[in-house]
Amino acid sequence: MANAGIQLLGFVLSFLGFIGLIASTIMAEWKLSSYAGDNIITAQAMYEGLWKSCVSQSTGQIQCKVYDSLLQLTGMVQGTRGLMVGAILLAGIAILVAMVGMKCTTCLSEDQEKKDKVALTGGIVIIIAGLCALVGTSWYGNRIAKEFYDPFTPTNSRYEFGKALFVGWGSACFTIIGGAFLCCNCSSEGSGKSSRYPPNRSAAPPGRDYV
Repeated sequence: MANAGIQLLGFVLSFLGFIGLIASTIMAEWKLSSYAGDNIITAQAMYEGLWKSCVSQSTGQIQCKVYDSLLQLTGMVQGTRGLMVGAILLAGIAILVAMVGMKCTTCLSEDQEKKDKVALTGGIVIIIAGLCALVGTSWYGNRIAKEFYDPFTPTNSRYEFGKALFVGWGSACFTIIGGAFLCCNCSSEGSGKSSRYPPNRSAAPPGRDYV
């Protein structure tokens, strides 16, 4: 029951991370305009995401514009898009695979060894998806930090970390931890089974066959 509980916890964390990755990719607040410095402008706030940029007025009005051309985007935005979309696809497929290998499901119940291998495969792919998302968000955040501390960047053109970055970081950690729980559960259970088989096979003394 303890192993099944760890497996279920890993699946829940992976699913929450999967939902968080979708939310982070859709959100437009990947970077926010910074108010640090002497020239503080509070009339409007600008923030940008992977798919559109928005301007929020002090009156509460928000105007957003979807990026017109993919080729006009920087390599960082295109790369982060690919990593996040790839992480979502991998995590979605891996969650479905892990569901087949979980103990609480009836799929492949006649072959427990194959069921454990399926769950292990799902856990490994989930970890890979989390690493892709972590690389994408860290790459984007590193570029924001470099431009912020660059002395040649104008004060009104500096940006800070947006909410989507923090959601992406947290979701990537959830996904990696969830996949690790699935892998640890399968590996520990597989080692336990291998240690039980030899005593059962050698239970009958070989000398009695000649009596």
